[in-house]
Amino acid sequence: MVDTTFYYRKENVTLADVAKVTSAVLTDESKGGEKIADIATMANATADDICFFYDRKSKEKAANIKAKACVTTSDLAQFVPQGVILLIAENPKLAFLALNEYMYAEYQLQAGIDSTAKIAASAKIGQGCHIGAYVVIGDNVEIGDGCIIEPHVVINHDCKIGAKCRIGSGASISYAHIGNGCYIYSGARIGHDGFGFQFMNGQHHRIPQLGRVIIGNDVEVGANACIDRGALDDTVIGDGSRIDNLVQIAHNDKLGRGCVVVAQVGIAGSCTLGDYVVLGGQVGLADHLNVGSGAQIAAQSGVMRDVEAGAVVMGSPCVPFKDFMRQVSFLQKNSKK
Repeated sequence: MVDTTFYYRKENVTLADVAKVTSAVLTDESKGGEKIADIATMANATADDICFFYDRKSKEKAANIKAKACVTTSDLAQFVPQGVILLIAENPKLAFLALNEYMYAEYQLQAGIDSTAKIAASAKIGQGCHIGAYVVIGDNVEIGDGCIIEPHVVINHDCKIGAKCRIGSGASISYAHIGNGCYIYSGARIGHDGFGFQFMNGQHHRIPQLGRVIIGNDVEVGANACIDRGALDDTVIGDGSRIDNLVQIAHNDKLGRGCVVVAQVGIAGSCTLGDYVVLGGQVGLADHLNVGSGAQIAAQSGVMRDVEAGAVVMGSPCVPFKDFMRQVSFLQKNSKK
């Protein structure tokens, strides 16, 4: 059960409401007025709850469902016990997302500026923004309408943030332009120096980093992720990308639209990723590489050369997935001799 200390839950939701919201078919229309209390997993759902069943591998667990109702597919409905009210959906996963958004919401912060916030006189704050305690906003910063800036955020001079963005507590933003509808999670570091040095006369001399970070619309940047500004060219994150916690994106990197970068990935400088690239956890990319659109790189892979569009690779150094599995099979067979 969802703890309503932290989330608002809509009350008096009926199965007719569920069917409408999820585009599912209620198999017994006479049950449309039945109310559900909560969304729960198949294992934990009680007689007042609704659950979702979408994986044939879980058919044995489905036999023990005790929920009032279950959203599933027409193929899987046969595994649900009698007495459980069925709603048939083409895609129960999407139905779950739709019902989740309909029933639950975070408590909304009220618009206003906390008395402890330090905002430069030249900064422009949009309508309906929430500016939390001890926020620092520098000269000429522009923040769009409806933004939430949580406590202890620092937004340095001349940065621009679009409408309906959320900046998590303790995040810092410099030398950056951020689009609309973005969520920068707590502790993220956007726009700090890239890691650029020139070794001369026995010393590492810092190379000035003169670029920016450009983040598109509807981008999420996870907690404690770091995105460095460019040396000369900008570091660019494309629309709709999702960057997980503890990710390092170096100077001059360019990510296309809809990229997914999972926790603890490190991307060295001047790499270019196409659209909808997926990098699994702890992937590492050497510098100046190109990864084509739609490529998928499995967790803990080391990428040392360009990856073609649509390729699925794995290993360190990474190779096509089928080749990697052949290598593993060969080693397993020959290690037993």
